[in-house]
Amino acid sequence: MIEVNDLSVTFRHAGHIIPAVRGVSFAVAEGETFGVVGESGSGKSTILKAIAGLVKADAPSLKINGQSLGLTRSKADRYLMQFVFQDPYGSLHPRQTVDDILREPLLIHGVADAAEKVTVALGDVGLLPLHRFRYPHQLSGGQRQRVAIARALILRPRILLLDEPTSALDVSVQAEILNLISRLRRSYQLTSILVSHDLGVVAHLCSRIAIMQSGRLVEVLDVDSLRRGRAKQAYSLELLSASRGFSRSPS
Repeated sequence: MIEVNDLSVTFRHAGHIIPAVRGVSFAVAEGETFGVVGESGSGKSTILKAIAGLVKADAPSLKINGQSLGLTRSKADRYLMQFVFQDPYGSLHPRQTVDDILREPLLIHGVADAAEKVTVALGDVGLLPLHRFRYPHQLSGGQRQRVAIARALILRPRILLLDEPTSALDVSVQAEILNLISRLRRSYQLTSILVSHDLGVVAHLCSRIAIMQSGRLVEVLDVDSLRRGRAKQAYSLELLSASRGFSRSPS
């Protein structure tokens, strides 16, 4: 479903060239949840944003469902894949109600029966009718992230891109959101890429995991090898050693 071929992303700042992602390649099968982990600045979130078209790759290097993507995303591309951001406080418009937020993608893409689809979307993420006309500041962090997930899924995309979806939340609600994502992933038959710095999160949700360092892909492990510490590269072993307890699964 997703093919990343020699992906490179370069930023320019104050006259300096900063290589954020360097020649990364991997493929994600239809229905798979693929994890990308690494320390801060390793390029993992930039990969996700390049797939979504939020940052530009240095050259066309992506295929979705066998079709090559250009440097920008078409309206059809955006219908096919949706993004859940890390910060539920910053990703929702503060002057829009939940109803407005969920209707907006439907209006952009000309989808009918918006009122019914909003009702279904709220129920799918465990929100009540009373939340529908509240503003983001009237919701908890977990509720805001549920709204963000509902917004991403209301178009019924085939691909969901998740950028550290629980790292900004209280520990007490992280497991709830992870279990919600797991359930919806199966229900919607989604192909997903999950970026996280938390090996416990990726071990809970993903079947394979790419380990990033300084913009490069170090290696790809299946979840069993991750849990058993059977990495081949020295950096991967160091990362696993530094993250003892990563195999804990949310309850």
